[in-house]
Amino acid sequence: MIVDSVTKKFSGKKALDSVSFTAGPGEVVGLLGPNGSGKSTLMRIMLGFLKPDSGHVMVAGADSTEDSMAVRRISGYVPETVELYESLTLRELFSLVARVRGLGSKYALDRLNALVDAFELVKYVDTLIGALSKGNKQKVALVAAILHNPKVLFLDEPLTGLDAFSARVLKGIIRSKASEGGTVIFSTHVMEIAEKLCNKIVLLDGGRIVIYGTVKQVASVAGGLEELMLHISGRASEIEEILRALS
Repeated sequence: MIVDSVTKKFSGKKALDSVSFTAGPGEVVGLLGPNGSGKSTLMRIMLGFLKPDSGHVMVAGADSTEDSMAVRRISGYVPETVELYESLTLRELFSLVARVRGLGSKYALDRLNALVDAFELVKYVDTLIGALSKGNKQKVALVAAILHNPKVLFLDEPLTGLDAFSARVLKGIIRSKASEGGTVIFSTHVMEIAEKLCNKIVLLDGGRIVIYGTVKQVASVAGGLEELMLHISGRASEIEEILRALS
């Protein structure tokens, strides 16, 4: 994947400003940054949901602007805010996803059974999605995104609402995807997870890349990703004051 000089404006203000980085096969790239730093906008551009004002993105040889459908065919995506067909049951939704993705019936059934079991959704397969808890809706979105075993995974804050067991399952899936030669773009605010899962870090602030490199390179700048994030946000001293007051 090549992200080359991507710039995007909304109402005249730059949400992304000349963002460039690469993500190769077998890599998990973490998108980090404060709220409003441009992470979700960048993901939507990479998938072809938004067009950049300048620059371009190539995903597995396909231009996300010129051939967005080719990008989506090989990708799986879980947005930060999950939206599902709440009037469908899980079985109906997954059947729809399998048909849209052109999956063979046996492959779809075998993979679906494995994923539903892994995320502990078996007892909900005939339940309306609208009746599920937030955490279970997140699991449904994850299963729908990875059912076709995509080459590239775009995960925007995917651990939101997940219990510890399901979070561990997802981390295992991400590692397996990378070990099989896939690429994962992973947005998170949890620094410990980024340090354990990611090969590279793209740290955004105000729509610009502040730091880009391996986890080790980035963490060495300020003694760890968490310290670096607090330093960039300018709130490190504020945390110290709060802790002093609490003590």
